Amino acid sequence: MTGDKAARTAPVFTGRRWFFPSALIHELDPDAARSGRRPRRTVRDWVVDFACFLLAVLVGLAGAETLRDNHDIPHALAVVDQGLGALSCAAVWLRRRWPLALAVVMVPVSFFSETAGGVAIISLFTLAVHRPFRYVAWVGGIQTALVPLYFWWRPDPDLPYLAALVLVVALTAATVGWGMFVRSKRQLMLSLRDRARRAETEARLRAEQAQRLAREAIAREMHDVLAHRLTLLSVHAGALEFRPDAPREEVARAAGVIRESAHEALQDLREIIGVLRAGDSDDAGRPQPTLAALDTLVAESRRAGMKVTLEQRVADPAGVPASVGRTAYRIAQEGLTNARKHAPGTEVTVSVIGGPGQGLTVTVRNPAPEGDVPHVPGAGQGLIGLTERATLAGGALEHGPASDGGFEVRARLPWG
Repeated sequence: MTGDKAARTAPVFTGRRWFFPSALIHELDPDAARSGRRPRRTVRDWVVDFACFLLAVLVGLAGAETLRDNHDIPHALAVVDQGLGALSCAAVWLRRRWPLALAVVMVPVSFFSETAGGVAIISLFTLAVHRPFRYVAWVGGIQTALVPLYFWWRPDPDLPYLAALVLVVALTAATVGWGMFVRSKRQLMLSLRDRARRAETEARLRAEQAQRLAREAIAREMHDVLAHRLTLLSVHAGALEFRPDAPREEVARAAGVIRESAHEALQDLREIIGVLRAGDSDDAGRPQPTLAALDTLVAESRRAGMKVTLEQRVADPAGVPASVGRTAYRIAQEGLTNARKHAPGTEVTVSVIGGPGQGLTVTVRNPAPEGDVPHVPGAGQGLIGLTERATLAGGALEHGPASDGGFEVRARLPWG
């Protein structure tokens, strides 16, 4: 679909049209090529066609002069020869429309008419320019094969037989070579046009892909940031709903967590929208979370009523790369969010182990919840996003049920 759109929106020929052949402009213009209409002659075409017509007439006049000086040719044959030559000169104006037909017709005509020799050469040149080499080889080969027979039948009074043969064969070869050279130049221009069009299409596709990846990155970031905050809001709002007789202190604490989480969610959302509008990098706004912010995340979860155990055995916490630390933080954040939604009341263990050259292993594990847990809507997009995050960071992520009925998320990230 995109390639077709690129082809439809590709710019047509915008150069000096009068200076270029109409056939080349027709090939360069995709709309004209699809319409099927014949290309109209440009100023250059009229000049070239008139020059070819004038050359054919001059060669015909020279041939007529030779016929007049050759008394061995009957008068009736000379008249027929000149008539065929005149018709051939008029047919020069049809060479662009029917190059193959004109070249084929000129093979027998030029064999019987000396005044049509110039048209035969012009038609062969036109065929070499507008048609593949196989047609030129057949027509040129037959025309060359008839040359010895022609000079045997009608010898030139001014040139020896062998010299006439060499001259005509050399002229034919030069004509074909010149025509093939012109055709190759046009084919080169068309190939460059196609390469430029493909390059534009690929650049457009790359831009669309980069835009799509940027949107997906923003969507993942929005999910990772807001899911944690909104889950806190949901948990505490649900507690207030189902326990209206809770002590005032507990109600006040839950209300404070809801207010703080809502404030943080709005601030995070504002930052993400700012990135989307301004196109800033991930480093804009507040500093992005790293491994050092893991303690704050766990403390926040504990204030929300979760039971969280944090195990950090990192050789050099300050030396963890920012991208790896941010990925580890998002994995722990998503794991705590999922545990809060799907296994409320259980004790969650967050483990971070590693060192330079060994990599970083992040594990979030929770046991099976006690009793029935209300169904919480979710499509698993968070785990899909985390898997992609870990892959982009050069690591891997695994998740699934544990042997005791709980759930475990384990990620291995490169370091060093």
